[in-house]
Amino acid sequence: MSLPTTGGRVTAAADKTAVAGGRTVRFCQVDADLFPVDPAAPAIKMRADLPDGWNRKALMFGGGGYDGTIPDLTANVPFGPADQPVPLARGYATFASDSGHQQNPAAPPSLDGSFGVNDEALRNFAAGDALKKTLDASLFLIRHGYAAKPAEVLFAGGSTGGREALVVAQRWPAAFDGVISAFPAWNNLAEVLDLGYLTQILARPGAFPGPEKQTLLYTSVVAACDGSDGVRDGIVSHPAACRFDPRVLRCPGGADSGPACLSDLQIGAVTAMSSPFRWPYRVASGETAYPGFPFLSGADMRTPFLGFGTTAPADPMPVTSGYGMQYWDQWVKYFLTRDPRSGPLDVDPRHPGEWLARISALSTIQDRNDADLRPFARAGGKLILLHGAADELVSPYSTSDYYERVRAVAGPRTTDAFLRYYVVPGANHANFGTPAFAAGWDSLSALERWVDSGAPPANPVVADLAHARTRPLCAYPAWPAYRAGDPADASSFACAR
Repeated sequence: MSLPTTGGRVTAAADKTAVAGGRTVRFCQVDADLFPVDPAAPAIKMRADLPDGWNRKALMFGGGGYDGTIPDLTANVPFGPADQPVPLARGYATFASDSGHQQNPAAPPSLDGSFGVNDEALRNFAAGDALKKTLDASLFLIRHGYAAKPAEVLFAGGSTGGREALVVAQRWPAAFDGVISAFPAWNNLAEVLDLGYLTQILARPGAFPGPEKQTLLYTSVVAACDGSDGVRDGIVSHPAACRFDPRVLRCPGGADSGPACLSDLQIGAVTAMSSPFRWPYRVASGETAYPGFPFLSGADMRTPFLGFGTTAPADPMPVTSGYGMQYWDQWVKYFLTRDPRSGPLDVDPRHPGEWLARISALSTIQDRNDADLRPFARAGGKLILLHGAADELVSPYSTSDYYERVRAVAGPRTTDAFLRYYVVPGANHANFGTPAFAAGWDSLSALERWVDSGAPPANPVVADLAHARTRPLCAYPAWPAYRAGDPADASSFACAR
């Protein structure tokens, strides 16, 4: 069933030639606007790339952060391989939208939440309404362009796009034949509350560990936990066995005495980031906590923008603070208070006071936590779920939590028939910066085989795109244990529990 708009208009159509994933592709690029019901809401700006040599399939891309721009339709799927063509070069008709609002060019990329003051724009983004509207319009354009409808429709996205991937499986279970959801921010309100709490913690005078101390923490964690998988290779492949205690880095007397140690305040901040955050009130979505971030189990401190940032959060929020703290700042201004004069330190997620009712209402829009994916499974849908074990922006523990919920609802046998979940050791958020393991796996081909012939992924291997090495991609909760042989070769490892 379609969602309401007031129509749409194609704004541009042009033949294009682009190099996509190393291959030259010719395609027709179609831009369109979908008009809102609320005249004060922005339009949804969308795009469809229709390639020559269409393979009779279509793929929708998800966005990232607060969205606001149309994703690159010539790009690869999240954690995609370097040695295979991207979807457009394979003949997929690709499409996506800006999720119903346009990013302010002056704001940091994907960090403009100002659209949240409008209810329709908020639902388009956070509840996923723009996904269905874009899907329906894109299928119309594809049928018009090729005089045929797609034989298969797939979805791929990471972070916010990973949440969007789960939204389509939850809300429109028969709309997509297969879905790739990478590092999904599915419990968006829950994570925002944790980010707000951490903003309060890190803003305390002396609590913020600067870049040198972040590097100290990272190297200390790796030194302590790297060998738990049987080999020292700079990757913590068995995070559950890591028992690193940041107090071993304590400065004498607990006061900050330089970059070679952590003060008591900094140890408290690090511990808070890697611990669950529970709020002492109820919200309508039913979420009660966010599990914290894996900074003490191999996270890559060499990408501080996504984690701590290089400077402490403050009011006004510096652009050099962590991404999550800037995300919280935008959320307070435009989602919660809807007052741009509000600051990131004005609301305490532990004691929100007058804002509790609004937080609870937003939870029903932002927490897309329906774990009953049986309708998606009955419709024949297949889901590949991916997360990096060292993700510093969206916790892999939260994805494991969602997977366990799905398994509890559907049962192990049904879940295994339509869902595979993989945690990639050493991989961070979207291969940003210099991760210990830059993940690359041909999940699209694996999903195609599963959808087309019913054959689930079998013994998948993930490559490190930065270090010329491979690892077995182990279905959760297994992890790659070193046995013998070349540590750079996946065959030297076996998936262990």
